[in-house]
Amino acid sequence: MPGDNTSVAEVTHVSRHGFWLLLGDEELWVPFSEFPWFRRATIEQITTLEWPSRDHLYWPLLDIDLSVESIRHPDRFPLVAAESVGP
Repeated sequence: MPGDNTSVAEVTHVSRHGFWLLLGDEELWVPFSEFPWFRRATIEQITTLEWPSRDHLYWPLLDIDLSVESIRHPDRFPLVAAESVGP
């Protein structure tokens, strides 16, 4: 069983189309079209994240868990949930 990840995960840039995520020395693009849960999030909510294990990211202020592989290869994870629509 792999140990805990000690590298840093950081959001480096946010645009109206998505955000760049730095995981150690790898930078990944997270487009809102593929990950709509982040579209209406605040900067604080997007930039507050945890990287508890190699393939697991967690945004505690949004209660969003994602596999790193789903960001690297969104085509392999075709199910995109609909955004919640508030009252």
